[in-house]
Amino acid sequence: MEHVPETLTVLPQDVWLPRAQAHRERAERWTLPHLERRDRGEKHPVEDFLFDYYDLAPSKLARWHPGLDVVLEGPATAEYAALGAYLDLGDGRVTADPARLAKRLRGLTWTRELLSRTASRPGRFGCFGMHEWAMVYRTDAPRHPHPLRLGADGTADVVESHQLACTHTDAFRFFTSAAAPRNPVQLTRENQLEHEQPGCLHANMDLYKVAHRLLPFVEATVVLDCFELAREIRTTDMEASPYDLTAFGYEPLPVETPEGKAEYVRRQRGFSERANVLRERLLADVDALLARV
Repeated sequence: MEHVPETLTVLPQDVWLPRAQAHRERAERWTLPHLERRDRGEKHPVEDFLFDYYDLAPSKLARWHPGLDVVLEGPATAEYAALGAYLDLGDGRVTADPARLAKRLRGLTWTRELLSRTASRPGRFGCFGMHEWAMVYRTDAPRHPHPLRLGADGTADVVESHQLACTHTDAFRFFTSAAAPRNPVQLTRENQLEHEQPGCLHANMDLYKVAHRLLPFVEATVVLDCFELAREIRTTDMEASPYDLTAFGYEPLPVETPEGKAEYVRRQRGFSERANVLRERLLADVDALLARV
């Protein structure tokens, strides 16, 4: 049995297990319906996105982690002892292995740059969600199999009557070949850090990706916080898209109208404010981890 340094926080099972169970129950509000749809072979254009696009399995989202420098005690720690990122200290005690952080130095450094640069810039609120429209502009092969509520020609007219203003590399890469030249900046992975800004819906959804890639070295509640915000953002993202999703119970947010634009910006600003809080929290987490490498 290894000695536990006094710098570590020790949580007995009757303390940490209720936290883990509460985390799982909170996550299962979203994971269980997704898994049930998957078993039935059903697709959902909004609810499935965070599971299909981001690389975290539902079971991993539902698993609570205490973060670095915390020792969990008790028989239920067997689940964690089986994970490669945990040290088995013996006698039913486990802790996240700090030695594993060295392999993440490059990723942590880049993540810090992404978070800090994005946080340092003012939010931009003039894109009106045109990225989703640019993904179907003048193409016979839209990304999603749902009808366009204005039809192909009506959708093209909307794109052509707006100035595209996308700042997010991973949205821009799905622009059609006809739409990409209409964006003032040709975004690439190499110039991503120069253009990320906190008004962008996709940049704020991506905080979920940032958070879950810090596991198991951060307390997992922040991952669920980011997931739930990203889910709300995704709902607005698709309501403002050119797709007709009324069959799924979503009313369109008509960003081609002045009223729709105003509502989109109102939501966008609200998401940005909430995301800024999470971004600062993640930045503090990353700084703490970098200090340990």
